This record gives sequence, C-alpha cells and structure tokens, in this order.
Amino acid sequence: MLAGHIETNRTRGDWLRLWSALSPGRVKAVADGFAQRYRIEDLGASPSGLGLLPLRDSALGESYFLGEIPLARAHVRIIDDAGMVAEGAAVLLDDRASLTRAMAILDGVLAARLPGFEPILELLEEGARAVDEIAAGRRALLAATRVDFSLLGTADEDDEDA
Repeated sequence: MLAGHIETNRTRGDWLRLWSALSPGRVKAVADGFAQRYRIEDLGASPSGLGLLPLRDSALGESYFLGEIPLARAHVRIIDDAGMVAEGAAVLLDDRASLTRAMAILDGVLAARLPGFEPILELLEEGARAVDEIAAGRRALLAATRVDFSLLGTADEDDEDA
C-alpha cells in the first residue's frame, strides 16, 4: 500500500447501508462537493414515493402485498473535465429523493475512483462505526431482556409428580 493511499475492504453492496447510518446532511455535503466538481446527469426520472412489498403465500403459492414501503431510486452519470464517465445508482427504503441522489453520486465517484474520492472512504468508515454502535446497543438490549427458562422446566416436573 502506498503512503497516503486509502483503500477499503467494504463491498459495494454495503456502501448504502453504511452511508444511511450517517446524518443526511453529512452525506449530502460530501456529495454536493462532487456535484460542484463534476458534471452530474440524471439518467431517467428519480422517483420517490411508496412501493408495494409483494410476498408469496407458502401454502397456496399466491402473491399478496404485505404493505406499502417508502422507496426512492436514483441513477446518475458523472463526467469529469477530461471526459471520463462513471455511473452511480442508489435505491433506498426512504422517500427522500435528494438523499438518494446524493448517495448515487457517492456510489459512482467511489466505484470509478474518480480524483478526490478519499472523503467518501472516510464516510464509509464513519458509517461502519455508526453501524457497529447500533449493533452494540441492540446486543445490550438483547442481553438485558434475556430470560432463563431452565427453571420453568423444573417447576412443571414438580407439578406432575404431585
């Protein structure tokens, strides 16, 4: 590894989850910096709203809709001054189109390793720390609510003997 060269072991499939753990303002601020530096073209409409979540009944095999979920999609093309082209995309269970577009910009810049991508790696690491903190909090809650059922088995056996 070269001095000053930053790499990540995070897979592209994890990027949106890690960025989603951060404040939207932080994510948008970094993306806005790239939007000023590069030309960003929206590819298609960036819809946001409600989507239906389909499931298949396991007994009859019939489809039904569990309910509506917030959904936003963005697909962007990023072009630098030298004419290099990259594309990024994001689909979030969220209704904020601007946040989804910001994450699509980050996705494209980082995937293509366009010049200046290092702040995006820092965002990934911040997001990973936030996800780890959330997971630790959940583990603590789970540990606090753990119940020892081993004593219940003995009480039932005593009742049957009487």
